[in-house]
Amino acid sequence: MSIRNLDDLLAEGVSGRRVLVRADLNVPLDKQTGDITDDGRIRAVLPTLGALTEAGAKVVVCSHLGRPKGAPDPQFSLAPVAGRLGELLGTAVHFATDTVGESARATVAALADGEVALLENLRFNKGETSKDDAERGAFADQLAALGDVYVDDAFGAVHRKHASVHDVPVRLPHVAGRLVLREVEVLSQLTGEPERPYVVVLGGSKVSDKLAVIEALLPKVDRLLIGGGMCFTFLKAQGHEVGSSLLEAEMVETCRNLLERAEGKIMLPVDVVAADAFAPDAAHDTVPADGIPSKRVGLDVGPKTVAGFAAAVKDARTIFWNGPMGVFEMPAFAHGTRGVAEAIAAADAFSVVGGGDSAAAVRALGLDEKSFGHISTGGGASLEYLEGKTLPGIAALEK
Repeated sequence: MSIRNLDDLLAEGVSGRRVLVRADLNVPLDKQTGDITDDGRIRAVLPTLGALTEAGAKVVVCSHLGRPKGAPDPQFSLAPVAGRLGELLGTAVHFATDTVGESARATVAALADGEVALLENLRFNKGETSKDDAERGAFADQLAALGDVYVDDAFGAVHRKHASVHDVPVRLPHVAGRLVLREVEVLSQLTGEPERPYVVVLGGSKVSDKLAVIEALLPKVDRLLIGGGMCFTFLKAQGHEVGSSLLEAEMVETCRNLLERAEGKIMLPVDVVAADAFAPDAAHDTVPADGIPSKRVGLDVGPKTVAGFAAAVKDARTIFWNGPMGVFEMPAFAHGTRGVAEAIAAADAFSVVGGGDSAAAVRALGLDEKSFGHISTGGGASLEYLEGKTLPGIAALEK
Protein backbone atom coordinates (compact mmCIF):
# COMPACT_ATOMS: atom_id res chain seq x y z
CA MET A 1 0.00 0.00 0.00
CA SER A 2 1.65 3.22 -1.17
CA ILE A 3 0.28 5.48 1.53
CA ARG A 4 2.16 7.82 3.84
CA ASN A 5 1.47 6.93 7.46
CA LEU A 6 1.45 8.54 10.88
CA ASP A 7 5.13 7.87 11.52
CA ASP A 8 6.00 9.79 8.34
CA LEU A 9 4.00 12.74 9.64
CA LEU A 10 5.50 12.58 13.12
CA ALA A 11 8.99 12.54 11.60
CA GLU A 12 8.20 15.83 9.88
CA GLY A 13 7.01 17.34 13.16
CA VAL A 14 3.47 18.26 14.17
CA SER A 15 4.04 20.54 17.15
CA GLY A 16 1.70 23.49 16.90
CA ARG A 17 0.00 22.16 13.75
CA ARG A 18 -3.74 21.52 13.55
CA VAL A 19 -4.16 17.82 12.75
CA LEU A 20 -7.65 16.88 11.57
CA VAL A 21 -8.27 13.25 12.48
CA ARG A 22 -11.18 11.37 10.93
CA ALA A 23 -12.05 8.76 13.55
CA ASP A 24 -14.82 6.19 13.69
CA LEU A 25 -16.53 6.93 17.00
CA ASN A 26 -19.84 5.46 15.89
CA VAL A 27 -20.43 3.68 19.19
CA PRO A 28 -23.67 2.06 20.35
CA LEU A 29 -25.69 4.05 22.88
CA ASP A 30 -28.30 2.82 25.34
CA LYS A 31 -31.65 4.09 24.04
CA GLN A 32 -32.94 4.80 27.53
CA THR A 33 -29.93 6.38 29.22
CA GLY A 34 -27.79 7.53 26.30
CA ASP A 35 -24.79 5.77 27.86
CA ILE A 36 -22.11 4.19 25.66
CA THR A 37 -22.55 0.41 25.74
CA ASP A 38 -19.35 -0.52 23.86
CA ASP A 39 -16.36 1.84 23.68
CA GLY A 40 -14.25 -0.44 21.48
CA ARG A 41 -14.11 2.01 18.59
CA ILE A 42 -13.01 4.83 20.88
CA ARG A 43 -10.21 2.73 22.30
CA ALA A 44 -9.13 1.70 18.81
CA VAL A 45 -8.15 5.27 17.85
CA LEU A 46 -6.23 6.01 21.07
CA PRO A 47 -2.77 5.03 19.71
CA THR A 48 -3.04 7.60 16.93
CA LEU A 49 -4.47 10.36 19.12
CA GLY A 50 -1.97 9.67 21.89
CA ALA A 51 0.99 9.87 19.51
CA LEU A 52 -0.24 13.19 18.12
CA THR A 53 -0.86 14.82 21.48
CA GLU A 54 2.51 13.68 22.80
CA ALA A 55 4.12 15.27 19.75
CA GLY A 56 2.43 18.60 20.50
CA ALA A 57 -0.22 18.62 17.76
CA LYS A 58 -3.47 20.49 18.09
CA VAL A 59 -5.74 17.51 17.48
CA VAL A 60 -9.15 18.06 15.89
CA VAL A 61 -11.22 14.87 15.85
CA CYS A 62 -14.27 14.40 13.65
CA SER A 63 -16.64 11.46 13.33
CA HIS A 64 -20.17 10.40 12.55
CA LEU A 65 -22.61 8.68 14.91
CA GLY A 66 -25.71 6.85 13.76
CA ARG A 67 -27.84 7.96 10.82
CA PRO A 68 -29.21 11.46 11.41
CA LYS A 69 -30.97 13.06 8.45
CA GLY A 70 -28.45 15.77 7.64
CA ALA A 71 -29.53 18.03 10.50
CA PRO A 72 -28.81 18.24 14.25
CA ASP A 73 -30.53 15.52 16.27
CA PRO A 74 -29.81 15.30 20.03
CA GLN A 75 -30.05 11.50 20.12
CA PHE A 76 -27.02 11.31 17.81
CA SER A 77 -24.86 13.89 19.54
CA LEU A 78 -21.19 13.04 20.09
CA ALA A 79 -21.21 14.78 23.48
CA PRO A 80 -21.15 11.48 25.46
CA VAL A 81 -18.26 10.33 23.29
CA ALA A 82 -16.26 13.45 24.14
CA GLY A 83 -16.53 12.60 27.82
CA ARG A 84 -15.46 8.98 27.36
CA LEU A 85 -12.64 9.93 24.99
CA GLY A 86 -11.32 12.34 27.61
CA GLU A 87 -11.40 9.64 30.27
CA LEU A 88 -9.45 7.22 28.08
CA LEU A 89 -6.91 9.82 26.97
CA GLY A 90 -6.50 11.14 30.50
CA THR A 91 -7.03 14.71 29.38
CA ALA A 92 -9.93 17.05 28.76
CA VAL A 93 -11.49 16.89 25.30
CA HIS A 94 -12.95 20.20 24.16
CA PHE A 95 -16.32 19.65 22.49
CA ALA A 96 -17.62 21.83 19.65
CA THR A 97 -21.41 21.96 19.49
CA ASP A 98 -21.37 22.13 15.70
CA THR A 99 -19.13 20.68 12.99
CA VAL A 100 -17.92 23.56 10.84
CA GLY A 101 -19.74 26.51 12.38
CA GLU A 102 -18.91 29.18 14.92
CA SER A 103 -18.41 26.75 17.82
CA ALA A 104 -16.07 24.53 15.78
CA ARG A 105 -13.97 27.47 14.60
CA ALA A 106 -13.70 28.96 18.08
CA THR A 107 -12.93 25.62 19.74
CA VAL A 108 -10.16 24.82 17.27
CA ALA A 109 -8.71 28.33 17.46
CA ALA A 110 -8.45 28.06 21.26
CA LEU A 111 -6.54 24.76 21.25
CA ALA A 112 -3.10 24.75 22.81
CA ASP A 113 -0.36 22.39 21.66
CA GLY A 114 -1.14 18.82 22.73
CA GLU A 115 -4.85 19.46 23.31
CA VAL A 116 -7.78 17.66 21.71
CA ALA A 117 -11.10 18.89 20.34
CA LEU A 118 -14.02 16.81 19.12
CA LEU A 119 -16.41 18.27 16.57
CA GLU A 120 -20.12 17.52 16.63
CA ASN A 121 -21.53 14.73 14.42
CA LEU A 122 -20.43 15.07 10.79
CA ARG A 123 -23.78 13.78 9.59
CA PHE A 124 -25.59 16.75 11.09
CA ASN A 125 -24.50 18.35 7.80
CA LYS A 126 -26.10 17.25 4.52
CA GLY A 127 -22.85 17.76 2.66
CA GLU A 128 -21.13 14.90 4.50
CA THR A 129 -23.11 12.14 2.79
CA SER A 130 -24.36 14.02 -0.29
CA LYS A 131 -24.11 12.27 -3.64
CA ASP A 132 -23.77 15.69 -5.26
CA ASP A 133 -20.06 16.39 -5.74
CA ALA A 134 -20.46 20.14 -5.41
CA GLU A 135 -22.45 19.97 -2.17
CA ARG A 136 -20.09 17.40 -0.71
CA GLY A 137 -17.09 19.44 -1.85
CA ALA A 138 -18.40 22.63 -0.26
CA PHE A 139 -18.69 20.88 3.10
CA ALA A 140 -15.23 19.36 2.64
CA ASP A 141 -13.83 22.88 2.09
CA GLN A 142 -15.25 24.03 5.42
CA LEU A 143 -14.00 20.94 7.25
CA ALA A 144 -10.53 21.09 5.72
CA ALA A 145 -10.22 24.72 6.83
CA LEU A 146 -10.04 23.47 10.42
CA GLY A 147 -6.82 21.53 9.84
CA ASP A 148 -3.33 21.87 8.42
CA VAL A 149 -2.95 18.14 7.81
CA TYR A 150 -5.36 15.20 7.68
CA VAL A 151 -5.13 11.76 9.29
CA ASP A 152 -7.64 9.05 8.41
CA ASP A 153 -7.99 6.57 11.25
CA ALA A 154 -11.61 5.61 10.55
CA PHE A 155 -11.38 2.24 8.84
CA GLY A 156 -15.06 1.62 9.51
CA ALA A 157 -15.91 4.47 7.12
CA VAL A 158 -13.34 4.06 4.31
CA HIS A 159 -15.87 2.27 2.10
CA ARG A 160 -18.05 5.40 2.04
CA LYS A 161 -17.66 8.19 -0.50
CA HIS A 162 -18.31 10.84 2.13
CA ALA A 163 -16.83 14.30 2.40
CA SER A 164 -14.71 13.65 5.48
CA VAL A 165 -13.34 10.40 4.04
CA HIS A 166 -13.04 11.00 0.30
CA ASP A 167 -12.94 14.76 -0.31
CA VAL A 168 -10.98 16.24 2.60
CA PRO A 169 -7.78 14.26 1.79
CA VAL A 170 -7.75 15.95 -1.61
CA ARG A 171 -7.61 19.32 0.11
CA LEU A 172 -4.95 18.64 2.76
CA PRO A 173 -1.65 16.77 3.10
CA HIS A 174 -2.79 13.36 4.30
CA VAL A 175 -1.62 10.15 5.98
CA ALA A 176 -3.14 6.93 7.25
CA GLY A 177 -3.48 6.56 11.00
CA ARG A 178 -2.21 3.53 12.87
CA LEU A 179 -5.57 1.82 12.94
CA VAL A 180 -6.21 2.14 9.21
CA LEU A 181 -2.68 0.99 8.43
CA ARG A 182 -3.06 -2.07 10.66
CA GLU A 183 -6.46 -2.96 9.22
CA VAL A 184 -5.18 -2.87 5.64
CA GLU A 185 -2.06 -4.86 6.51
CA VAL A 186 -4.16 -7.58 8.17
CA LEU A 187 -6.76 -7.83 5.42
CA SER A 188 -4.02 -7.88 2.79
CA GLN A 189 -2.82 -11.13 4.37
CA LEU A 190 -6.24 -12.65 3.78
CA THR A 191 -6.40 -11.58 0.14
CA GLY A 192 -2.82 -12.59 -0.61
CA GLU A 193 -1.49 -16.04 0.26
CA PRO A 194 -2.99 -16.93 3.65
CA GLU A 195 -1.52 -19.86 5.52
CA ARG A 196 -3.69 -22.95 5.04
CA PRO A 197 -6.05 -24.43 5.93
CA TYR A 198 -7.98 -21.18 5.51
CA VAL A 199 -11.44 -21.27 7.12
CA VAL A 200 -14.07 -18.54 6.88
CA VAL A 201 -17.03 -18.37 9.28
CA LEU A 202 -19.96 -16.22 8.15
CA GLY A 203 -23.13 -15.39 10.04
CA GLY A 204 -25.56 -12.52 10.22
CA SER A 205 -29.05 -12.08 8.90
CA LYS A 206 -29.09 -12.01 5.12
CA VAL A 207 -27.39 -13.92 2.34
CA SER A 208 -27.81 -10.87 0.10
CA ASP A 209 -25.56 -8.87 2.45
CA LYS A 210 -22.78 -11.46 2.19
CA LEU A 211 -23.26 -12.76 -1.37
CA ALA A 212 -20.43 -10.75 -2.89
CA VAL A 213 -17.93 -11.82 -0.25
CA ILE A 214 -19.03 -15.46 -0.54
CA GLU A 215 -18.48 -15.28 -4.29
CA ALA A 216 -15.05 -13.72 -3.78
CA LEU A 217 -13.88 -16.06 -1.03
CA LEU A 218 -15.26 -19.40 -2.17
CA PRO A 219 -12.42 -20.12 -4.63
CA LYS A 220 -9.80 -19.11 -2.02
CA VAL A 221 -10.91 -20.89 1.16
CA ASP A 222 -10.68 -24.49 2.30
CA ARG A 223 -13.91 -24.40 4.30
CA LEU A 224 -16.79 -21.91 4.51
CA LEU A 225 -18.99 -22.27 7.60
CA ILE A 226 -22.38 -20.56 7.48
CA GLY A 227 -24.57 -19.84 10.49
CA GLY A 228 -26.84 -17.03 11.64
CA GLY A 229 -30.10 -16.07 9.98
CA MET A 230 -28.56 -16.46 6.54
CA CYS A 231 -28.19 -20.23 7.00
CA PHE A 232 -31.93 -20.79 6.62
CA THR A 233 -31.95 -19.68 3.00
CA PHE A 234 -29.19 -22.23 2.35
CA LEU A 235 -31.14 -24.92 4.21
CA LYS A 236 -34.18 -24.09 2.09
CA ALA A 237 -31.99 -24.44 -0.99
CA GLN A 238 -31.21 -27.99 0.19
CA GLY A 239 -34.93 -28.72 0.21
CA HIS A 240 -35.51 -28.41 3.96
CA GLU A 241 -38.42 -26.59 5.57
CA VAL A 242 -37.34 -23.73 7.83
CA GLY A 243 -40.56 -22.88 9.64
CA SER A 244 -40.94 -19.16 10.25
CA SER A 245 -37.18 -18.58 10.30
CA LEU A 246 -35.63 -15.69 8.41
CA LEU A 247 -35.75 -16.52 4.72
CA GLU A 248 -34.82 -14.64 1.55
CA ALA A 249 -36.96 -16.53 -0.92
CA GLU A 250 -35.47 -14.68 -3.88
CA MET A 251 -32.00 -15.95 -2.90
CA VAL A 252 -32.85 -19.66 -2.68
CA GLU A 253 -31.80 -20.45 -6.24
CA THR A 254 -28.60 -18.44 -5.79
CA CYS A 255 -27.78 -20.46 -2.68
CA ARG A 256 -28.51 -23.69 -4.52
CA ASN A 257 -26.02 -22.69 -7.22
CA LEU A 258 -23.41 -21.75 -4.61
CA LEU A 259 -23.77 -25.12 -2.90
CA GLU A 260 -23.29 -26.91 -6.21
CA ARG A 261 -20.22 -24.86 -7.10
CA ALA A 262 -18.72 -25.16 -3.63
CA GLU A 263 -17.93 -28.86 -4.10
CA GLY A 264 -18.36 -29.59 -0.41
CA LYS A 265 -16.53 -26.52 0.92
CA ILE A 266 -19.68 -25.02 2.46
CA MET A 267 -20.64 -26.36 5.88
CA LEU A 268 -24.17 -25.66 7.18
CA PRO A 269 -25.79 -26.22 10.60
CA VAL A 270 -27.00 -29.71 11.42
CA ASP A 271 -29.15 -28.55 14.32
CA VAL A 272 -30.71 -25.26 15.38
CA VAL A 273 -32.35 -23.74 18.43
CA ALA A 274 -35.96 -23.12 17.42
CA ALA A 275 -38.29 -20.89 19.42
CA ASP A 276 -42.01 -20.21 19.32
CA ALA A 277 -41.40 -16.45 19.09
CA PHE A 278 -38.67 -13.89 18.53
CA ALA A 279 -38.36 -12.97 22.20
CA PRO A 280 -35.75 -13.43 24.94
CA ASP A 281 -38.09 -15.53 27.08
CA ALA A 282 -39.61 -17.58 24.26
CA ALA A 283 -40.02 -21.32 24.70
CA HIS A 284 -37.36 -23.11 22.66
CA ASP A 285 -35.58 -26.37 22.06
CA THR A 286 -32.95 -27.86 19.79
CA VAL A 287 -34.14 -29.56 16.62
CA PRO A 288 -32.42 -31.07 13.56
CA ALA A 289 -31.74 -28.50 10.84
CA ASP A 290 -33.87 -30.55 8.47
CA GLY A 291 -36.75 -30.79 10.95
CA ILE A 292 -37.68 -27.25 12.02
CA PRO A 293 -41.37 -27.17 13.05
CA SER A 294 -43.60 -25.06 10.83
CA LYS A 295 -44.44 -22.47 13.49
CA ARG A 296 -40.97 -22.23 15.02
CA VAL A 297 -38.24 -19.69 14.27
CA GLY A 298 -34.58 -20.59 14.30
CA LEU A 299 -32.65 -18.19 16.54
CA ASP A 300 -29.31 -19.95 17.04
CA VAL A 301 -27.24 -22.87 15.85
CA GLY A 302 -27.36 -25.98 18.02
CA PRO A 303 -24.67 -27.78 20.04
CA LYS A 304 -23.91 -30.37 17.33
CA THR A 305 -23.31 -27.56 14.88
CA VAL A 306 -21.04 -25.78 17.34
CA ALA A 307 -19.04 -28.98 17.77
CA GLY A 308 -18.78 -29.44 14.01
CA PHE A 309 -17.75 -25.85 13.40
CA ALA A 310 -15.23 -26.05 16.26
CA ALA A 311 -13.68 -29.17 14.70
CA ALA A 312 -13.44 -27.36 11.35
CA VAL A 313 -11.56 -24.39 12.80
CA LYS A 314 -9.38 -26.42 15.16
CA ASP A 315 -6.82 -27.32 12.50
CA ALA A 316 -7.06 -24.06 10.58
CA ARG A 317 -4.05 -21.80 10.24
CA THR A 318 -6.01 -18.75 9.05
CA ILE A 319 -9.56 -17.86 10.14
CA PHE A 320 -11.84 -14.99 9.16
CA TRP A 321 -15.10 -14.59 11.09
CA ASN A 322 -17.86 -12.15 10.27
CA GLY A 323 -21.36 -12.36 11.69
CA PRO A 324 -22.91 -13.98 14.80
CA MET A 325 -24.30 -17.50 14.76
CA GLY A 326 -27.58 -16.46 16.36
CA VAL A 327 -29.39 -13.70 18.20
CA PHE A 328 -26.57 -13.34 20.72
CA GLU A 329 -28.14 -10.24 22.30
CA MET A 330 -30.65 -12.61 23.91
CA PRO A 331 -28.81 -14.87 26.42
CA ALA A 332 -30.90 -17.93 25.55
CA PHE A 333 -29.70 -17.72 21.95
CA ALA A 334 -26.07 -16.70 22.50
CA HIS A 335 -24.59 -20.18 23.01
CA GLY A 336 -23.84 -20.77 19.34
CA THR A 337 -21.97 -17.52 18.89
CA ARG A 338 -20.08 -18.02 22.14
CA GLY A 339 -19.14 -21.61 21.30
CA VAL A 340 -17.87 -20.81 17.82
CA ALA A 341 -16.05 -17.70 19.04
CA GLU A 342 -14.33 -19.66 21.79
CA ALA A 343 -13.26 -22.29 19.26
CA ILE A 344 -11.79 -19.62 16.98
CA ALA A 345 -9.98 -18.03 19.92
CA ALA A 346 -8.51 -21.40 20.95
CA ALA A 347 -7.31 -22.36 17.47
CA ASP A 348 -3.60 -22.21 16.70
CA ALA A 349 -4.29 -19.84 13.83
CA PHE A 350 -4.13 -16.23 12.71
CA SER A 351 -7.72 -15.20 13.39
CA VAL A 352 -9.44 -12.07 12.17
CA VAL A 353 -12.81 -10.93 13.54
CA GLY A 354 -14.46 -8.91 10.80
CA GLY A 355 -15.91 -6.05 12.81
CA GLY A 356 -19.57 -5.14 13.20
CA ASP A 357 -21.75 -7.51 15.20
CA SER A 358 -18.91 -10.04 15.51
CA ALA A 359 -16.68 -7.57 17.33
CA ALA A 360 -19.64 -6.48 19.46
CA ALA A 361 -20.35 -10.11 20.33
CA VAL A 362 -16.76 -10.70 21.47
CA ARG A 363 -17.06 -7.85 23.95
CA ALA A 364 -20.70 -8.45 24.94
CA LEU A 365 -19.96 -12.10 25.75
CA GLY A 366 -16.92 -11.16 27.82
CA LEU A 367 -14.40 -12.98 25.63
CA ASP A 368 -10.72 -12.10 25.76
CA GLU A 369 -10.01 -9.83 22.79
CA LYS A 370 -6.33 -10.75 22.95
CA SER A 371 -7.23 -14.34 22.06
CA PHE A 372 -7.89 -13.22 18.50
CA GLY A 373 -5.21 -12.14 16.05
CA HIS A 374 -7.09 -9.00 15.04
CA ILE A 375 -10.53 -7.52 15.68
CA SER A 376 -11.53 -5.19 12.87
CA THR A 377 -13.40 -1.97 13.55
CA GLY A 378 -15.14 -2.05 10.18
CA GLY A 379 -17.60 -4.80 9.31
CA GLY A 380 -18.76 -3.42 5.97
CA ALA A 381 -15.33 -2.07 5.10
CA SER A 382 -13.60 -5.36 5.83
CA LEU A 383 -16.09 -7.30 3.70
CA GLU A 384 -15.74 -4.90 0.77
CA TYR A 385 -11.96 -5.08 1.03
CA LEU A 386 -12.12 -8.88 0.84
CA GLU A 387 -14.49 -8.61 -2.12
CA GLY A 388 -11.76 -6.72 -3.93
CA LYS A 389 -13.70 -3.46 -4.17
CA THR A 390 -12.00 -0.08 -4.37
CA LEU A 391 -12.58 1.68 -1.05
CA PRO A 392 -12.99 5.45 -1.58
CA GLY A 393 -11.20 6.39 1.63
CA ILE A 394 -8.17 4.22 0.86
CA ALA A 395 -8.07 5.39 -2.76
CA ALA A 396 -8.04 9.01 -1.55
CA LEU A 397 -5.09 8.33 0.73
CA GLU A 398 -3.14 6.73 -2.10
CA LYS A 399 -3.32 9.84 -4.27
